[in-house]
Amino acid sequence: MKKKAKERMISVISVLIIITVWFLATNLNWVSSVFVPSPQRVINVFIVILTDGYQGVSFFTHLFSSLRRLFIAFIIASVVGVPLGLLSGYNGKVRAFVEPIIGFCRPLPPLAYYTLLILWIGIGDTSKITLLFIAAFAPMYLACVSAVLSVKKSYIDSALMLGASKWQVLIKVLFPACLPGILTGIRTGVGAAYTTLVAAEMVAAISGIGWMTIDASRFLRNEIVFLGIIVMGITGILIDGLLKLIEHMLIPWQGKD
Repeated sequence: MKKKAKERMISVISVLIIITVWFLATNLNWVSSVFVPSPQRVINVFIVILTDGYQGVSFFTHLFSSLRRLFIAFIIASVVGVPLGLLSGYNGKVRAFVEPIIGFCRPLPPLAYYTLLILWIGIGDTSKITLLFIAAFAPMYLACVSAVLSVKKSYIDSALMLGASKWQVLIKVLFPACLPGILTGIRTGVGAAYTTLVAAEMVAAISGIGWMTIDASRFLRNEIVFLGIIVMGITGILIDGLLKLIEHMLIPWQGKD
């Protein structure tokens, strides 16, 4: 506990140092306010947006819109990516069929195919959620495949010798053994989807933190851009913290001797 408390203290000190340097750099004119707004300006614009909204839409509506798109994409990616990853890790033929597709799509930047998604699906939320789904799917799938391949073969052989079917092995042996890898893949997938949020909301959106940030940049409202970045960063930390808590509840033995 003392070690964790010290680590938290170091994290707090790190954040305070960054804020202090930011405050001094902007208030002592080390950098131009055109490029870096002061913390006071960011706080003031946050109060204004919190009270009056941005472009006629309240701050919490922007935040909810982004989180709703992210949550839907996350659920779909989990439902598809985790079972398919487990099956691919267990069955080489399935893995051989799926991996070329994953290998082709995974390195592509989101904007490379977002235009195609808009042409095929439309400019509504469906194309945005699909883009986030694609970003989250590959990390989840690959983490599950890796988790299955890392399971000791003796576990599987022992279950088969005791009369377990292949499906029972998959559900009762592989899944519990792969749970740490699955949860790591889910965290990675959510992070990948969240980094794609701005790209997903930059076309034909009227709400969302990513859209607010992009729209403000068009008018050189750098204090709003900084606010959007800070909100997305803090929200990302909270989401990852929630996933860590769930991971600790499901696999409390992880990381312990």
